[in-house]
Order: sequence, then C-alpha cells, then structure tokens
Amino acid sequence: MSLENVQEESAAEPSLAALHHCAYRAGAVAEQPRNVVAFKFGGSSLLGAGRMLHAAGLVRAAAQASTVTVVVSAMKGVTDHLLSIARALGDGKLAHARREAEFVLDLHLDVLHDLHLTGETDLRVRRELQLLGRDLLHEVPAHSSVPAGADLFDRLASFGERFSARLFAAALEKSGVAAVPVTSSEFVLTCNTFRDAQPHLEQTKQRGRDVLLPLLEAGIVPVVTGFIGATPDGRITTLGRNSSDFSGAIIAHVVDADELVIWTDVDGIYTANPNESAEARLLHELSYDEAHALAASGAKVLHEKVLPLAAETEMVIWVRNTFNPQARGTRIGSSRSLQNSRTASRDSVSIFSISPEQSGAA
Repeated sequence: MSLENVQEESAAEPSLAALHHCAYRAGAVAEQPRNVVAFKFGGSSLLGAGRMLHAAGLVRAAAQASTVTVVVSAMKGVTDHLLSIARALGDGKLAHARREAEFVLDLHLDVLHDLHLTGETDLRVRRELQLLGRDLLHEVPAHSSVPAGADLFDRLASFGERFSARLFAAALEKSGVAAVPVTSSEFVLTCNTFRDAQPHLEQTKQRGRDVLLPLLEAGIVPVVTGFIGATPDGRITTLGRNSSDFSGAIIAHVVDADELVIWTDVDGIYTANPNESAEARLLHELSYDEAHALAASGAKVLHEKVLPLAAETEMVIWVRNTFNPQARGTRIGSSRSLQNSRTASRDSVSIFSISPEQSGAA
C-alpha cells in the first residue's frame, strides 16, 4: 500500500494541507522566544470526558507561558479490545470481531457525548469518529477469516490513538485552547518490523517539523498520536506495547522541546513499587545515568529507549501525576542541568507548579 493510499484511506484523517491551512488562518504568535514543552498523556489520564477535560486544563495552564505539543495514548483498555479484534479475525470469529469494533466506536461516541460540545463542533467531531469507525469496521470482512499477520495487528491497534487524538483535541478546544489532531504516521517513518518498529529518527524529524512547526508558530497545539508510525511505502506500524513514552520523546525531539512531561497516574519515580513496599521513596531528581541504573536494577522507570534519546539531546524529562498536579514529580536530566536547576529553584518557581484553579480541577 502506498503512502498516498494510506492518506486517502480515511476522510477522518486531517491532511497535511489542511493542517497548514489551519495554521495559516490562526496567524502568528508572540515574537519573543518561548519555552518549548511536550506533554505526553497515558491512557489512564484520558479515560473518559472528565479526565480529558482535566488534562486539557493542564495543557491550558502550560500554554500560557510555553509552546506546547501533546502526545496521546489510546484510552486505557482500548488497545486490548482492538487486538482482540485481530485475534478474532484470525480465528474466523467474525461476529465477535464486529461486536468488539462496534464497542470501540460506541465507547468513543459516549465520551464525545459527555464532553458536551457546542452543536457545530459536536457534529464535526462526531463525523470524524464515525468515519474512523467505518474504517475500523471495514477491517472486518462479511465472510471468512483473514490472515492475522503482524501488519493487521498494527493497523487495528492504531485506531485507539487516532480516536483519542480527535477527542482530546476537542476537549482542548472546549477549554479555550486552539488544537488539531495529527496522525503520527504522516511523519514518523519506521522500518517494517510490525508490532516493534524502529523509527528512522532523522527522517522523522525532518518530516515532522514540516507538519508540526507551522502549527506551533500559529499558536495551535498539535495533538499527536503516540505509538504509531508508517513504513516508507505507507503501511501502518506500531513501536510496540507500552511505547507511548518513547513516542513522546520522539515528538519532543522533532520539535526541539526543552522538556518532556510524562503525565501518568503516580507522583513520580520511586525506589520501589509503593504499592508493594512501605519503604518506597519518591525520587525528586535523577541524572540520566542514575535513571538508567535504576531501570537496570529492575525498577519501572521509563521505556528503555527514552533515556538514550533524551541524553543525546539533553532534553529534561518530568514524570508527573495527572491527578495530583500540585506534586512536583521526578525530574530527569544531565548532571549539569540538575545542578543549574537546584540553583535556579532558589530564585523562582517552575511553570509546572500548576494550581487547581489553573488546571481547571474542581
């Protein structure tokens, strides 16, 4: 399948020309340099309209002082449903596969209903979701089984992030933040190892800047799908399960972000699992080497490919709790930047010290 065919496959996918037109209409932003930040939200942070609107409040607060790019996962649990469709197709269980596909579409339409968007916006987003749902249902044949190859698994799994990006962009719009969904397969170029594709970083950066920078310069927040890319001939790939942190680092690399904030459901990185050990201690600052050593010892820190990319670009990484944004979280950076941070913290307050009023929390 050619890249052209992938782009024509769904009318719900915003074209590169449409994104540039959107950026042109928005006009230029302030001339002074702004801190560039990438926010990555995991599936638990986006589970339902209430959580999406809360996360949108975090973006709104940061966007007052910084240029923000957002990377989203699928809503929690959705990828499992999508992969079950692939397995059912391989087993010839077409009725089950169709039920699962309809469930996934209805789940996202329910979230759209709960966002309570205005009439015109609701109709537009509903149409986008329905077109995606049509494409998903098109993967389920009327008769006979289909080969459940790795490429089918990736193609089906990609729908979770594509649904999520459209809903979160709508939540941002409702919160007063100009935003558009961007499908990362437009520019994240990978090898053809399906289900565990490796990105071609330099080509991805060149292509991604053509897509994302005009939006950022126009003051529009791109909401980029994590997890997915495409081969040179346009076939959908994924970077492997639990790779959305890595996706966040890739997108942050594309836009030359100063910081990547990984929003999750814990207060940061601990010395041990806090649910299993009473002695677990929250770590407020780590160097890249310290974080790598912690991961090598078996601790759950970040996706294994995040730290090498961050160290190469000297990008600062934060791990923070979406549901407790007042907590400082864990900061990971070079030894030099950590020293500079300790000096600066005596004189100022981080822009990421977000109050309940800023975040829109009740």
